[in-house]
Amino acid sequence: MGADWGRVREEFPGLRNWTYLNTATFGQIPRRSSDAVAAHFGRRHESACTDFGTWFDDADELRGLIGRLIHCKASDVAFIQNAASALSLLIEGIDWKPGDRIVTLKDEFPNNIYGPALLAQQGVEFVEADWDGLLEAVTPRTRAVVLSTVNYTNGFRPPLEQIAPVLRERNVIFYVDGTQSLGALPFDVRQVQPDMFAVHGYKWMLCPNGAGFMYVRPSFRECLRPSVVGWRSHKGYRAVDNLHHGAPEFAESAEKYEGGMLAFPLLYGMQASVEMFLEMGTDVIEQRVMELAGQTRGVLRKTGAQLLEGHYDSPIIAARFEGIDASTLASELKVRRVVVSARHGNLRVSPHFYNNEADIAHFERSLGEIL
Repeated sequence: MGADWGRVREEFPGLRNWTYLNTATFGQIPRRSSDAVAAHFGRRHESACTDFGTWFDDADELRGLIGRLIHCKASDVAFIQNAASALSLLIEGIDWKPGDRIVTLKDEFPNNIYGPALLAQQGVEFVEADWDGLLEAVTPRTRAVVLSTVNYTNGFRPPLEQIAPVLRERNVIFYVDGTQSLGALPFDVRQVQPDMFAVHGYKWMLCPNGAGFMYVRPSFRECLRPSVVGWRSHKGYRAVDNLHHGAPEFAESAEKYEGGMLAFPLLYGMQASVEMFLEMGTDVIEQRVMELAGQTRGVLRKTGAQLLEGHYDSPIIAARFEGIDASTLASELKVRRVVVSARHGNLRVSPHFYNNEADIAHFERSLGEIL
């Protein structure tokens, strides 16, 4: 039996007064997630935080849920405040040498440009390649390749399963940012086998901003040193009555990269969202998202937009209208309470499973009025 999308939509109060087609910027938070955050604060008031040790047990439960979502062990998951933190850990956690190379795609998200570009100060070459030339750019001096699962400006969805085996064969570190797809599209770390997979959950995973996680491959954890060291860095940190003094002995799990206190209110919100995805089924969600994306592309073609070719398997739809500025068009749509965005000259539309055919129809009417 298919999902009851009308009932699902009731979880999202923000959709009452807006036609919201902009999940690639921010996802709408379901009622159950905001309730979970409030429940945590209520629990704090009730217990006066005397049960704080059990919060870490709850965090471990969430690691397990994330493991089910991306098909890894709970011990492979560490919590992060954003994807930039994960990439910074990678950049700071390995020993770069002059002449090393780090590669990404052209027009990548700034996270994947700024940090690697600064490695030039250490003599590291940073290369931005076209997809067709990516493997050619991976020379024997290449230490790492940094990619997003979906490009934030044009919706390009690189076939990671094709490049990943080649990178493994060449002993190249593979970092994948899944922020712009996980929650709309499934991801299986067993198939791609990245060394790191980072997700900030505030977009397609519908989590509070500041709630994120990273998968760190077990073999990579053996050589990737933590860049943040704090009271939780020692593997016995839960023995708070007698905390270890001296150099920490790190755990073997990915938890060793967290260092300090966790943002528990955000994590409880994330847990509620992850549970919702698991209840609904990632394949069911993907099918619905791609149906709505296809309808959106149809509307844009009908109204005379030029769609970017080769980007039709993505939840992000990018289009251009000849002689019309995308930012101006997005602003005019917002006046009509239709929310999309503009990125580098593209009108970017990004429906999620909580949207419906009425949203697409309203988008079409509003767009027609403006054009």
